[in-house]
Amino acid sequence: MIRVLLADDQALMRAGFRALLDAEDDLEVVGEAADGATAVRLSRRLRPDVVLMDVQMPELDGIEATRRIAADPDLSAVRVLILTNFEIDSYVFDALRAGASGFLLKDADPADLLQAVAVVARGDAQLAPTVARTLISEFATAPPPADLAAGRDVLTAREQEIVELVARGLTNDEIAERMVISPLTAKTHVNRAMSKLYCRDRAQLVVWAYESGLITPRRR
Repeated sequence: MIRVLLADDQALMRAGFRALLDAEDDLEVVGEAADGATAVRLSRRLRPDVVLMDVQMPELDGIEATRRIAADPDLSAVRVLILTNFEIDSYVFDALRAGASGFLLKDADPADLLQAVAVVARGDAQLAPTVARTLISEFATAPPPADLAAGRDVLTAREQEIVELVARGLTNDEIAERMVISPLTAKTHVNRAMSKLYCRDRAQLVVWAYESGLITPRRR
């Protein structure tokens, strides 16, 4: 059972999400928040698996709420999936850097939302296609900061290769097939890379891969 907290300042929107999620046998809405501060408090009290977080909310916006959840060691198992009406570059980057595990637009198909919740709950990254393209185009033209580029040295050649595959959207099973290793070995390499780079989850690993210049759209 995946336990979900809804954070949106529009009651009608929360009701719609609740109806969609509660109709699934493996999903349970455990709470609702109308602002970011309440979302943080309920996350600490309820310990949901996933928080569906709106960006624009009163008192505390969704990005700052995400940052506080991600920074709390007691909430290390809580994943945040950002949902918004706005496809604005700064929202994408700020949300992912704050610790969000995924980013979807509110006009996504219901099936895509359900899949995103499941993907994020298991620790993978979920980016809407348009968001992924925005992320790629931003870092394709910008030189990596020196400190991030130097940080690649902490990874072995095998780990760098695996991080590239993660950033290209491959699952552990797909990485295992590509590199002719077991899925467990692939998962071990991914976890070790996240540990070395202090990345909270795969979404953070994707951001690091682009920001550090490890991967660009031109590389094959």
